[in-house]
Amino acid sequence: MTFGFGKEFRIQIFGESHGEVVGVVIDGCPPGLTIDTDEIQKELDRRRPGSGPLVSQRFEADKVQIRSGIFDGKTTGAPITLTISNTDVDSSSYEDIRHTPRPGHADYTARVKYDGHNDYRGGGTFSGRMTAALVMSGSIAKSILNEFGIEIVAHAIQIGSVNLQHKVSVQDIREKTYTTATRCADIKTSREMESEISTIHAEGDSIGGVVECQILDMSAGIGEPFFDSVESLLSHAMFSIPGVKGIEFGSGFQGASKLGSENNDAPTILDGKVTWSKNDSGGIMGGISNGAPILFRVAIKPTPSISKSQKSVNLETMAETSLQVGGRHDPCIVPRAVPVIEGLAAVAMVDLMLRNRVRNG
Repeated sequence: MTFGFGKEFRIQIFGESHGEVVGVVIDGCPPGLTIDTDEIQKELDRRRPGSGPLVSQRFEADKVQIRSGIFDGKTTGAPITLTISNTDVDSSSYEDIRHTPRPGHADYTARVKYDGHNDYRGGGTFSGRMTAALVMSGSIAKSILNEFGIEIVAHAIQIGSVNLQHKVSVQDIREKTYTTATRCADIKTSREMESEISTIHAEGDSIGGVVECQILDMSAGIGEPFFDSVESLLSHAMFSIPGVKGIEFGSGFQGASKLGSENNDAPTILDGKVTWSKNDSGGIMGGISNGAPILFRVAIKPTPSISKSQKSVNLETMAETSLQVGGRHDPCIVPRAVPVIEGLAAVAMVDLMLRNRVRNG
């Protein structure tokens, strides 16, 4: 599966949830870039929220293996191949529901598209497990952005009915997000989110939420009008993440109820440079970055696989039936999504920057 964010920086992911490996091929990375394997591993570890009742009981080490494109710690210019092994696989529960598609999951559409030849174990290529490949590619993209002083930070701002009620500083997002189980940078709100997940999980159900992401210190002038705008490519990237159902930039849907005089960001001069009175535009005007932080929020649906009884159909007998999903599943995938969103946002922005050939600062 190729993610074509243009012609400059492309990634192709491969593998299945219960296959031997999950991996990614990254094409278009400039040669001579220093790659720290520990940083790739750090990003993968961030996707693994730990243990306990809030997460799946599938425990994978997710140890990254560099297969090509990096020599003596630097990129060679050749395609980079990274993989992780699947070692804690149990496919038994999927045999029972092989012909009974899970409501809300891709079981039915995958079966139709691939004429029944799709790997149904763990959702195959439609599994959230595949997001590990996105995180690996994001780590390489972040290394490129670091060369320009660009940083991406994200955290959960809503899980179920629990919303973060105040702004959190960028410094707190940097320091606290990955110290909490829910990946919310506010400790008090994170505890309330944990309680919400635990309550829903005890009922055999699941829950979704919202992640907010910021791209910091991106220079003005990146992006294209219309089809390859910053919003277009970031939206393409975010909707490539399993479970994402919505995205908004800046004031987003709230901007629809504002007056133009309220929503417009006025330019000002600070230290001889253009800056902005506020950031309802989300750092983007006319599809092009304006120098303010690029700000967007992503809505993530509840995990489809739940133990509560649901209605479905048997595709062999073509009769209506019901099912209870067994196996190991996260009651909330929002915490795992935070580093995935960061990583794929980095991939999209690197592609735009390489196309613009504009150096930051």
